[in-house]
Amino acid sequence: MNDCLFCKIIKKELPSKTIYEDQLIQVIMNINPLTNGHLLVLPKKHFTNILDIDEEFINHSFKIIKKELYPILKEKLNCKGLTIIENNELGQEIRHFHIHLIPRYENDEYKEVSSKDIKNLDEIFSKITK
Repeated sequence: MNDCLFCKIIKKELPSKTIYEDQLIQVIMNINPLTNGHLLVLPKKHFTNILDIDEEFINHSFKIIKKELYPILKEKLNCKGLTIIENNELGQEIRHFHIHLIPRYENDEYKEVSSKDIKNLDEIFSKITK
């Protein structure tokens, strides 16, 4: 897509701080990080969201996250955990599939979910399973 920010980064039309790159993916530093070392895993081919992504990218990405990226974050930044997030449609600021890798630290300020918005568990279970 011509106006896609991530496509422009992948084509080297825009600068990025690339951490890892191969034939299928490019991993860059998030310019608005939630914690130190927040990375974005981008497919080199444009996909909009989880509904049109191919399994080759998913499998390859998680292999690289497991074998390369998380160990580097643990070793170099001394993070204590890793939150992996992927947004679809609502909450997806850039309509190019990407995976957030958010290193977690003791006493960090990152909050995943607000419990004030959680409904009755039985009610939600009933809706999902009908």
